Amino acid sequence: MSEEFNIVELKKDFKTSHIAEAYERLLEEEAQVNKMISSDESLKELAQEELRSIQEQKKGLEQQIADIKKSEEAEEEFPNEIILEVRAGAGGDEASLFALDLAEMYEKYAEKKGWSWKRIHESINNVGGYKEATFEIKGKDVYRQMRFETGVHRIQRIPATEKQGRIHTSTASIAIMPIKKKTTIELNPADLEFEYSRSGGAGGQNVNKVETAVRVIHTPTGVDVRSTAERSQLKNKENALAILKSKLQLLKDEEDASKETSLRKSQVGTADRSEKIRTYNEPQDRVTDHRIKKSWPNLPGILNGDLEKIISTLEEETQKETL
Repeated sequence: MSEEFNIVELKKDFKTSHIAEAYERLLEEEAQVNKMISSDESLKELAQEELRSIQEQKKGLEQQIADIKKSEEAEEEFPNEIILEVRAGAGGDEASLFALDLAEMYEKYAEKKGWSWKRIHESINNVGGYKEATFEIKGKDVYRQMRFETGVHRIQRIPATEKQGRIHTSTASIAIMPIKKKTTIELNPADLEFEYSRSGGAGGQNVNKVETAVRVIHTPTGVDVRSTAERSQLKNKENALAILKSKLQLLKDEEDASKETSLRKSQVGTADRSEKIRTYNEPQDRVTDHRIKKSWPNLPGILNGDLEKIISTLEEETQKETL
């Protein structure tokens, strides 16, 4: 096996352990055949055929391992698990309703893609909109596709409560945080503060009577995370710490990118969370992405999860600029 493969390490990985064991058996067979040749030269011609067969099998196993490693590298760059965070921006109640619309749009898109969608935390105001909410999404290529959604989204529409028919402009921000298996972020327990409270909303007596909700604050940065959806305090704590790691990694990546602009291959890539990226214009039935200066009709359909055209166009533009 070539030097890049370490049998001992491969046997520790459940994805490659069975291949490593098969490879090890082939090495033993190969050693036995060579030993047989050295003890009886007359068997050399017969043994050569056996050695050729073993070599072919070894090459096949090496290719399988190479394919698995390549897949793991791709998943490390574009994980199949993300955290989506939505926050209401400027615009009061209308902004919170827009934040809710965006969350529902992504949930419907996730459903169309066959991804799993899980609520981690939500803070709802008195009109039923989101002040903020956090979700976990898992599925094939989820980060590859959703990474373009980070930034400020803006909607222009006439609110239901507007009696004079005036168009209002409201904003909401989206942050997409990949959950990477390998991360440079290490959490120091001394830097963490925990707060526990009762979870609000639906969920039965247990949710309301027991302090299951968890808030963790990273004191050096002031970054805080809440997890309230689980019935178990321990599970909420695990969720909160995982999201905190993702947030801190995102901050570090943004800092690194701003220091060395060449790392940001294009504006289409992972945007800064303060950058206005898209406008949803209801009177003109149009959605415009400002990074690539392109628009799409059918706003109701897009808000209903029909994001495929927008996301595929962003992917195409990214590939063009990278090339």
